[in-house]
Amino acid sequence: MAKKKEKEAYKVVKDNLDPSLEGVDIAFFGRMVAKASDLNIEAATSFSHAISTHKVSNEVEFFTALDDLQTEAESGSAHMGSLEFNSATYYRYIGLDLGQLYQSMSGQLLPETIEQFTKALFVAVPAARQKTQSGASPWAFAKILVRKGQPLQIPFETAVKVKDGGFLQPSIDALKTWLSKQEKMHGSLFGKLAEYSYGEDDDFSIDDLVSGLQQHVAGE
Repeated sequence: MAKKKEKEAYKVVKDNLDPSLEGVDIAFFGRMVAKASDLNIEAATSFSHAISTHKVSNEVEFFTALDDLQTEAESGSAHMGSLEFNSATYYRYIGLDLGQLYQSMSGQLLPETIEQFTKALFVAVPAARQKTQSGASPWAFAKILVRKGQPLQIPFETAVKVKDGGFLQPSIDALKTWLSKQEKMHGSLFGKLAEYSYGEDDDFSIDDLVSGLQQHVAGE
C-alpha cells in the first residue's frame, strides 16, 4: 500500500511539475530525489571556498560574557573564549553553467535570473560576528569570463608577495597572468567568448556588468 501511494504521489508531482516555475535556488543548487530520479535537477552553479592569496598570520580575539541575572555574590565571567581572525586578500571562484540554467528553467526569466545571481554574489557577506568585527567587504576586483571551455579555478599555488604595502594589486596581477597563460596554453579549447573586469575602470559598474552578461543569456 505504501509503495502504491508513493507511485501515485510521484505521478501527480511529475504531471504538474513546471521547471520554469520552480524556485531559482533549485536551478542554481540542484535537487536530488532518491526515489524519483526523473525529478533530479543538476546544479547550474559551482562554488569554491575562499582562500587567501598569500601567507596569513591569524590574530586572536579574547572575549568574555556575563549572565544577565548574575547576583552580587557571584563574580567573574560566565563564559570566556577566543576567536582567531585575519584581514587577508581572499580569492574565490564561482561558475555558472548557462546551458544547464537554460535547461532547468525552460529558457524562461534568464536575464532576470542573471541579474539576481550577480547582485546576490556582490552583497553576500556572512552574517556572523558582524557586530564585533564588521567584516563587510565587497568585491575589490572580479574577472568574469564567458566561455565554452572546461571550468578553471586559479590555485594561487605560490603565495603572493606584498607590493607597495598591500596584497591586493599583486593578487590581481597574479590572477590575470595565470589566466592569460592558460588561454595561450589551451588555445581553441579555452573557448573564451567574452571577458569583463570589474574594479579597474571607475566607469564600469555592477549594473554595466549585469547588462553585459544578460546579452549572452539572450543569445542562448
